[in-house]
Amino acid sequence: MNDQPILLAEDNPDDVVLTLRVFERASIRNRIVVVRDGVEALDYLFGVGYYAGRDTDSMPEMVLLDLTMPRLNGLDVLRRIRASARTKGLPVFLFAEKEELNTLDGHGLVADGYIHKPLDFAQLSEVERQLDFHWQVEADV
Repeated sequence: MNDQPILLAEDNPDDVVLTLRVFERASIRNRIVVVRDGVEALDYLFGVGYYAGRDTDSMPEMVLLDLTMPRLNGLDVLRRIRASARTKGLPVFLFAEKEELNTLDGHGLVADGYIHKPLDFAQLSEVERQLDFHWQVEADV
């Protein structure tokens, strides 16, 4: 089991359940930390708010980030992740509708991958295969 968690930032409970189910079926044993909005995601990453005192030397294996969340949207979260020396190298995969992905082009923000909404099991299974490949490549480096 990998000790690094996966941070899942998603406000839709159905999408959370589906994502967790795919990870379970794929035998991904990382602990999944679920946050419901962009503020909670940043609090977790930077060890503030509810997550004050969290060991921020231990970063997640990856971040799965919904673009449309309450309080702070995924675009602003991605911007903060990429702006910080501590988090800029984190793999970030975005959950978004196809039209929403166009907003990234004008902001110069780069994600490591995209997961199109509405989510379905087959699509998340394909993402799981991509993530497995990502981990294998990282391990071989």
